[in-house]
Amino acid sequence: MGKLNMVKALNLALLQEMERDDAVVVLGEDVGVDGGVFRVTEDLHRQFGGTRVIDSPLAEAAIIGTAVGMALYGLKPVCEIQFSGFAFQCFHQIENHAARYRQRSQGRFHCQMVMRMPYGGGVRALEHHTESEEQFYAHIPGLKMVIPSGPRNARALLASAIRDPDPVIFFEAKALYHAAKEEVPDDIETLPLGRARVDREGSDLTLIAYGAMLRVAREAGEELAVEDGVGVEVIDLLTLSPLDRETLTASVAKTGRAVVVHEATRSFGPGAEIAASIMEGAFLSLEAPVRRVTAYDVSFVGFARERVQIPDVARVVAACRETLAY
Repeated sequence: MGKLNMVKALNLALLQEMERDDAVVVLGEDVGVDGGVFRVTEDLHRQFGGTRVIDSPLAEAAIIGTAVGMALYGLKPVCEIQFSGFAFQCFHQIENHAARYRQRSQGRFHCQMVMRMPYGGGVRALEHHTESEEQFYAHIPGLKMVIPSGPRNARALLASAIRDPDPVIFFEAKALYHAAKEEVPDDIETLPLGRARVDREGSDLTLIAYGAMLRVAREAGEELAVEDGVGVEVIDLLTLSPLDRETLTASVAKTGRAVVVHEATRSFGPGAEIAASIMEGAFLSLEAPVRRVTAYDVSFVGFARERVQIPDVARVVAACRETLAY
């Protein structure tokens, strides 16, 4: 297949899963003829027709509500919400219905569906187009919360999410859609949900990130290696819920120090849960408090100040140096 950006890689995952399984259907606003607002569903309507690639009205609650009914009927819907900031229109359908059917029916019904949502900043978009609100979904029992960090793992994780028997929220960082290309093999690949991976080996500090922040963590790790001579281990979470606590604990037990990076706001954000998990699993190994580098606790700041709100390499490097010097 050659090198693909994340948009093309996600499109490939949808294409291959729809070819593999006739029960997989795609629905959402403009996903059909137009191929989606970011063209992730481009050309699928031509190949599979309007009964499997369905243009919906401008009604997020109807998209998710319809998909819940499809899933209970035996289909495997993949919904697109154009921007994650629009999803509160369908939050009731996600929390009260999609996430609960398995427990509510005592396992007789699974709600097998994927809800794709572009999220985050970096593309100078407007209010409701830029926020990082993954903590809302990671908190809900019954949902899995997946966030890829590159084209190849995005293709593999989306295939796994479509095959998962339970509902999956699939966040896609808009800043990564066209940021880089990776070699993506022709053969179908999957990755297990709920598993983090070590992106960079190190022995002095663990840097934990996901989505678009992985690039920032990588650059910070490289800068610290060159300028300070320290080994930073970078963990790419890939799934927020369930959280891979074993990988986090093993890494911090080795390094003794940890810094968490995310675009979501700080208070009650993913970093709080990650820090608590490290305290529970590796407290006796810690040589410094766990630090967080996050967005600030304010509403959307507008694209003119977006770079101040989103963590950058300088903020991450400064936090790592303070942690190393503790």
